[in-house]
Amino acid sequence: MIAYLIRRFWQTFITLLIMSLLVFVGVYHIGNPADILVSAQATPEEYEMFIRNMGLDKPMWEQYVTFLGNLFQGDLGNSFVYNEPAVDLIFRRLPATLELTFAAMGIALVFGLPLGIYAGLKPKSGLTRCIMTGSILGFSLPTFWIGLMMVMVFAVWLGWFPASGRGGLSHLVLPAINLALFKVSLVIRLTRAGVLENMLMDYVRFARAKGLSETRVVVVHVLKNTLIPLVTVLGLELGNLIAFAVVTETIFAWPGMGKLIIDSITVLDRPVILAYLLIVVVMFSLINLVVDILYSVIDPRVRYE
Repeated sequence: MIAYLIRRFWQTFITLLIMSLLVFVGVYHIGNPADILVSAQATPEEYEMFIRNMGLDKPMWEQYVTFLGNLFQGDLGNSFVYNEPAVDLIFRRLPATLELTFAAMGIALVFGLPLGIYAGLKPKSGLTRCIMTGSILGFSLPTFWIGLMMVMVFAVWLGWFPASGRGGLSHLVLPAINLALFKVSLVIRLTRAGVLENMLMDYVRFARAKGLSETRVVVVHVLKNTLIPLVTVLGLELGNLIAFAVVTETIFAWPGMGKLIIDSITVLDRPVILAYLLIVVVMFSLINLVVDILYSVIDPRVRYE
Protein backbone atom coordinates (compact mmCIF):
# COMPACT_ATOMS: atom_id res chain seq x y z
CA MET A 1 0.00 0.00 0.00
CA ILE A 2 2.88 2.40 0.79
CA ALA A 3 4.36 1.92 -2.68
CA TYR A 4 0.92 2.51 -4.20
CA LEU A 5 0.49 5.77 -2.25
CA ILE A 6 3.93 6.98 -3.35
CA ARG A 7 3.06 6.28 -6.99
CA ARG A 8 -0.20 8.19 -6.61
CA PHE A 9 1.67 11.13 -5.07
CA TRP A 10 4.06 11.36 -8.01
CA GLN A 11 1.22 11.02 -10.51
CA THR A 12 -0.56 13.92 -8.83
CA PHE A 13 2.62 15.99 -8.74
CA ILE A 14 3.32 15.49 -12.45
CA THR A 15 -0.31 16.24 -13.30
CA LEU A 16 -0.16 19.49 -11.32
CA LEU A 17 3.06 20.52 -13.04
CA ILE A 18 1.79 19.85 -16.57
CA MET A 19 -1.60 21.43 -15.91
CA SER A 20 -0.07 24.56 -14.37
CA LEU A 21 2.19 25.01 -17.42
CA LEU A 22 -0.65 24.58 -19.91
CA VAL A 23 -2.95 26.95 -18.05
CA PHE A 24 -0.20 29.52 -17.50
CA VAL A 25 0.70 29.57 -21.19
CA GLY A 26 -2.95 29.69 -22.23
CA VAL A 27 -3.90 32.56 -19.92
CA TYR A 28 -0.71 34.44 -20.85
CA HIS A 29 -1.57 34.37 -24.56
CA ILE A 30 -5.25 35.26 -24.09
CA GLY A 31 -4.43 38.82 -23.16
CA ASN A 32 -2.88 41.24 -20.71
CA PRO A 33 -4.84 41.64 -17.44
CA ALA A 34 -3.69 45.26 -17.28
CA ASP A 35 -5.83 46.08 -20.33
CA ILE A 36 -8.90 45.04 -18.36
CA LEU A 37 -8.04 46.05 -14.80
CA VAL A 38 -6.41 49.42 -15.38
CA SER A 39 -8.85 52.28 -15.85
CA ALA A 40 -9.12 53.80 -19.31
CA GLN A 41 -8.46 57.19 -17.69
CA ALA A 42 -5.14 56.04 -16.22
CA THR A 43 -1.96 57.70 -17.42
CA PRO A 44 0.74 55.71 -19.27
CA GLU A 45 2.89 55.98 -16.15
CA GLU A 46 0.14 54.44 -13.99
CA TYR A 47 -0.36 51.68 -16.55
CA GLU A 48 3.35 50.83 -16.56
CA MET A 49 3.45 50.93 -12.74
CA PHE A 50 0.62 48.42 -12.53
CA ILE A 51 2.41 46.08 -14.94
CA ARG A 52 5.65 46.28 -12.95
CA ASN A 53 3.91 45.77 -9.60
CA MET A 54 2.13 42.66 -10.89
CA GLY A 55 5.30 41.31 -12.51
CA LEU A 56 3.68 41.34 -15.95
CA ASP A 57 6.65 43.13 -17.55
CA LYS A 58 8.81 39.99 -17.42
CA PRO A 59 8.97 37.31 -20.15
CA MET A 60 6.52 34.46 -19.86
CA TRP A 61 9.13 31.85 -18.91
CA GLU A 62 10.46 34.07 -16.13
CA GLN A 63 6.94 34.65 -14.79
CA TYR A 64 6.31 30.89 -14.78
CA VAL A 65 9.60 30.12 -13.02
CA THR A 66 8.72 32.73 -10.39
CA PHE A 67 5.29 31.14 -10.01
CA LEU A 68 6.85 27.68 -9.50
CA GLY A 69 9.32 29.03 -6.96
CA ASN A 70 6.51 30.61 -4.97
CA LEU A 71 4.37 27.48 -5.36
CA PHE A 72 6.99 25.28 -3.69
CA GLN A 73 6.93 27.73 -0.78
CA GLY A 74 3.14 27.41 -0.49
CA ASP A 75 2.45 30.80 -2.11
CA LEU A 76 0.12 30.81 -5.12
CA GLY A 77 0.23 34.58 -5.48
CA ASN A 78 -2.11 37.47 -4.79
CA SER A 79 -5.24 38.14 -6.77
CA PHE A 80 -4.87 40.98 -9.26
CA VAL A 81 -8.38 42.17 -8.42
CA TYR A 82 -8.72 41.67 -4.65
CA ASN A 83 -5.03 42.10 -3.78
CA GLU A 84 -5.10 39.22 -1.29
CA PRO A 85 -3.81 35.64 -1.44
CA ALA A 86 -5.62 33.64 -4.11
CA VAL A 87 -5.75 30.58 -1.85
CA ASP A 88 -7.58 32.55 0.84
CA LEU A 89 -10.17 33.68 -1.69
CA ILE A 90 -10.81 30.14 -2.86
CA PHE A 91 -10.93 28.57 0.60
CA ARG A 92 -13.39 31.27 1.64
CA ARG A 93 -15.70 30.16 -1.18
CA LEU A 94 -14.99 26.42 -0.79
CA PRO A 95 -17.58 25.73 2.00
CA ALA A 96 -20.41 27.07 -0.19
CA THR A 97 -19.38 24.83 -3.08
CA LEU A 98 -19.01 21.78 -0.84
CA GLU A 99 -22.41 22.46 0.73
CA LEU A 100 -24.03 22.57 -2.69
CA THR A 101 -22.09 19.56 -3.96
CA PHE A 102 -22.87 17.22 -1.07
CA ALA A 103 -26.51 18.28 -1.08
CA ALA A 104 -26.73 17.45 -4.79
CA MET A 105 -24.97 14.10 -4.33
CA GLY A 106 -27.27 13.27 -1.41
CA ILE A 107 -30.32 13.97 -3.56
CA ALA A 108 -28.88 11.79 -6.34
CA LEU A 109 -28.39 8.85 -3.97
CA VAL A 110 -31.67 9.22 -2.07
CA PHE A 111 -33.73 9.22 -5.28
CA GLY A 112 -31.47 7.42 -7.74
CA LEU A 113 -30.72 4.25 -5.77
CA PRO A 114 -34.33 3.22 -4.93
CA LEU A 115 -35.58 4.08 -8.41
CA GLY A 116 -32.69 2.22 -10.03
CA ILE A 117 -33.23 -0.85 -7.86
CA TYR A 118 -36.94 -0.88 -8.67
CA ALA A 119 -36.24 -0.46 -12.38
CA GLY A 120 -33.79 -3.37 -12.24
CA LEU A 121 -36.11 -5.67 -10.32
CA LYS A 122 -39.19 -4.89 -12.44
CA PRO A 123 -37.77 -3.98 -15.87
CA LYS A 124 -41.06 -4.40 -17.77
CA SER A 125 -43.43 -2.49 -15.49
CA GLY A 126 -45.09 0.76 -16.51
CA LEU A 127 -43.46 2.64 -13.64
CA THR A 128 -40.04 1.49 -14.82
CA ARG A 129 -40.72 2.89 -18.28
CA CYS A 130 -41.65 6.23 -16.67
CA ILE A 131 -38.49 6.15 -14.54
CA MET A 132 -36.23 5.47 -17.53
CA THR A 133 -37.97 8.15 -19.60
CA GLY A 134 -37.36 10.61 -16.79
CA SER A 135 -33.70 9.60 -16.62
CA ILE A 136 -33.33 10.27 -20.34
CA LEU A 137 -34.78 13.74 -19.83
CA GLY A 138 -32.36 14.31 -16.94
CA PHE A 139 -29.45 13.49 -19.26
CA SER A 140 -30.77 15.49 -22.21
CA LEU A 141 -32.04 18.80 -20.84
CA PRO A 142 -29.32 21.47 -20.44
CA THR A 143 -28.51 22.38 -16.84
CA PHE A 144 -28.66 26.11 -17.50
CA TRP A 145 -32.12 25.86 -19.10
CA ILE A 146 -33.49 23.78 -16.21
CA GLY A 147 -32.02 26.26 -13.75
CA LEU A 148 -33.62 29.21 -15.49
CA MET A 149 -36.99 27.44 -15.63
CA MET A 150 -36.77 26.58 -11.93
CA VAL A 151 -36.07 30.20 -11.07
CA MET A 152 -38.96 31.34 -13.25
CA VAL A 153 -41.49 28.85 -11.87
CA PHE A 154 -40.57 28.29 -8.23
CA ALA A 155 -38.99 31.65 -7.38
CA VAL A 156 -40.76 34.20 -9.60
CA TRP A 157 -44.23 32.76 -10.27
CA LEU A 158 -44.88 30.70 -7.13
CA GLY A 159 -42.50 32.48 -4.77
CA TRP A 160 -41.71 29.27 -2.89
CA PHE A 161 -37.93 29.64 -2.83
CA PRO A 162 -35.38 32.48 -3.16
CA ALA A 163 -34.00 32.98 -6.65
CA SER A 164 -30.39 33.57 -5.61
CA GLY A 165 -27.91 33.83 -2.78
CA ARG A 166 -26.88 31.57 0.06
CA GLY A 167 -28.73 31.47 3.36
CA GLY A 168 -30.88 28.84 4.95
CA LEU A 169 -32.23 25.60 3.56
CA SER A 170 -34.66 27.45 1.29
CA HIS A 171 -31.73 28.99 -0.62
CA LEU A 172 -30.15 25.57 -1.11
CA VAL A 173 -33.15 23.70 -2.53
CA LEU A 174 -33.26 25.00 -6.10
CA PRO A 175 -29.52 24.99 -6.90
CA ALA A 176 -29.04 21.57 -5.27
CA ILE A 177 -31.89 20.02 -7.26
CA ASN A 178 -30.66 21.64 -10.46
CA LEU A 179 -27.15 20.30 -9.92
CA ALA A 180 -28.45 16.85 -8.91
CA LEU A 181 -30.77 16.12 -11.84
CA PHE A 182 -28.07 14.77 -14.14
CA LYS A 183 -26.58 12.69 -11.31
CA VAL A 184 -29.98 11.24 -10.38
CA SER A 185 -30.33 10.01 -13.96
CA LEU A 186 -26.82 8.56 -13.88
CA VAL A 187 -27.39 6.72 -10.58
CA ILE A 188 -30.70 5.30 -11.84
CA ARG A 189 -29.17 3.89 -15.00
CA LEU A 190 -26.04 2.50 -13.31
CA THR A 191 -28.03 0.91 -10.49
CA ARG A 192 -30.58 -0.60 -12.88
CA ALA A 193 -27.84 -2.06 -15.07
CA GLY A 194 -26.05 -3.50 -12.04
CA VAL A 195 -29.21 -5.05 -10.60
CA LEU A 196 -30.20 -6.57 -13.95
CA GLU A 197 -26.76 -8.08 -14.37
CA ASN A 198 -26.43 -9.45 -10.83
CA MET A 199 -29.93 -10.91 -10.67
CA LEU A 200 -28.84 -13.39 -13.37
CA MET A 201 -25.80 -14.58 -11.43
CA ASP A 202 -25.51 -18.09 -9.95
CA TYR A 203 -25.03 -16.80 -6.40
CA VAL A 204 -28.54 -15.28 -6.51
CA ARG A 205 -30.03 -18.64 -7.48
CA PHE A 206 -28.02 -20.30 -4.72
CA ALA A 207 -29.19 -17.74 -2.14
CA ARG A 208 -32.80 -18.31 -3.16
CA ALA A 209 -32.30 -22.07 -3.01
CA LYS A 210 -31.14 -21.71 0.60
CA GLY A 211 -34.48 -20.12 1.38
CA LEU A 212 -33.32 -16.53 1.88
CA SER A 213 -36.00 -13.89 1.54
CA GLU A 214 -36.09 -11.80 -1.63
CA THR A 215 -35.34 -8.66 0.39
CA ARG A 216 -32.20 -10.22 1.88
CA VAL A 217 -31.07 -11.47 -1.52
CA VAL A 218 -31.43 -8.00 -3.02
CA VAL A 219 -30.04 -5.93 -0.13
CA VAL A 220 -27.22 -8.18 1.08
CA HIS A 221 -26.08 -9.81 -2.15
CA VAL A 222 -27.26 -7.97 -5.26
CA LEU A 223 -26.94 -4.42 -3.97
CA LYS A 224 -23.48 -5.02 -2.51
CA ASN A 225 -22.13 -6.20 -5.85
CA THR A 226 -23.95 -3.41 -7.67
CA LEU A 227 -22.24 -0.83 -5.47
CA ILE A 228 -18.72 -1.84 -6.57
CA PRO A 229 -18.76 -0.07 -9.98
CA LEU A 230 -21.22 2.53 -8.68
CA VAL A 231 -18.81 3.73 -5.97
CA THR A 232 -16.07 4.27 -8.56
CA VAL A 233 -18.30 6.29 -10.88
CA LEU A 234 -19.85 8.34 -8.07
CA GLY A 235 -16.41 9.18 -6.71
CA LEU A 236 -15.45 10.65 -10.07
CA GLU A 237 -18.82 12.38 -10.32
CA LEU A 238 -18.33 13.97 -6.90
CA GLY A 239 -15.14 15.55 -8.21
CA ASN A 240 -17.01 16.69 -11.30
CA LEU A 241 -19.71 18.29 -9.15
CA ILE A 242 -17.10 20.24 -7.19
CA ALA A 243 -15.19 21.34 -10.28
CA PHE A 244 -18.07 21.99 -12.67
CA ALA A 245 -20.80 23.50 -10.50
CA VAL A 246 -20.01 26.70 -12.38
CA VAL A 247 -23.26 26.90 -14.34
CA THR A 248 -25.50 26.30 -11.33
CA GLU A 249 -23.57 28.72 -9.13
CA THR A 250 -23.78 31.39 -11.82
CA ILE A 251 -27.54 30.97 -12.43
CA PHE A 252 -28.42 31.08 -8.73
CA ALA A 253 -25.68 33.58 -7.75
CA TRP A 254 -24.39 30.97 -5.32
CA PRO A 255 -21.18 32.37 -3.74
CA GLY A 256 -18.98 29.34 -4.38
CA MET A 257 -15.74 28.64 -6.19
CA GLY A 258 -17.48 28.26 -9.53
CA LYS A 259 -18.77 31.81 -9.56
CA LEU A 260 -15.36 33.06 -8.39
CA ILE A 261 -13.54 31.33 -11.26
CA ILE A 262 -15.97 32.73 -13.83
CA ASP A 263 -15.42 36.25 -12.49
CA SER A 264 -11.65 35.69 -12.45
CA ILE A 265 -11.56 34.42 -16.04
CA THR A 266 -13.50 37.50 -17.13
CA VAL A 267 -10.75 39.80 -15.82
CA LEU A 268 -7.84 37.36 -16.47
CA ASP A 269 -7.01 37.14 -12.76
CA ARG A 270 -4.23 34.64 -13.37
CA PRO A 271 -3.30 33.79 -9.73
CA VAL A 272 -6.90 32.91 -8.86
CA ILE A 273 -7.35 30.83 -12.02
CA LEU A 274 -4.17 28.84 -11.39
CA ALA A 275 -4.86 28.41 -7.67
CA TYR A 276 -8.40 27.21 -8.37
CA LEU A 277 -7.29 24.62 -10.92
CA LEU A 278 -4.44 23.35 -8.74
CA ILE A 279 -6.75 22.94 -5.76
CA VAL A 280 -9.35 21.16 -7.90
CA VAL A 281 -6.74 18.72 -9.24
CA VAL A 282 -5.60 17.93 -5.69
CA MET A 283 -9.21 17.39 -4.61
CA PHE A 284 -9.81 15.11 -7.61
CA SER A 285 -6.74 13.06 -6.69
CA LEU A 286 -7.78 12.75 -3.04
CA ILE A 287 -11.32 11.73 -4.00
CA ASN A 288 -9.99 9.11 -6.43
CA LEU A 289 -7.69 7.76 -3.73
CA VAL A 290 -10.58 7.46 -1.27
CA VAL A 291 -12.66 5.74 -3.97
CA ASP A 292 -9.88 3.21 -4.61
CA ILE A 293 -9.68 2.44 -0.89
CA LEU A 294 -13.46 2.06 -0.62
CA TYR A 295 -13.37 -0.21 -3.66
CA SER A 296 -10.98 -2.55 -1.85
CA VAL A 297 -13.16 -2.45 1.27
CA ILE A 298 -16.31 -3.39 -0.67
CA ASP A 299 -14.51 -6.03 -2.75
CA PRO A 300 -11.79 -7.76 -0.65
CA ARG A 301 -10.39 -9.34 -3.82
CA VAL A 302 -8.96 -5.94 -4.83
CA ARG A 303 -5.50 -5.30 -3.45
CA TYR A 304 -3.12 -2.41 -4.20
CA GLU A 305 0.58 -3.14 -4.23
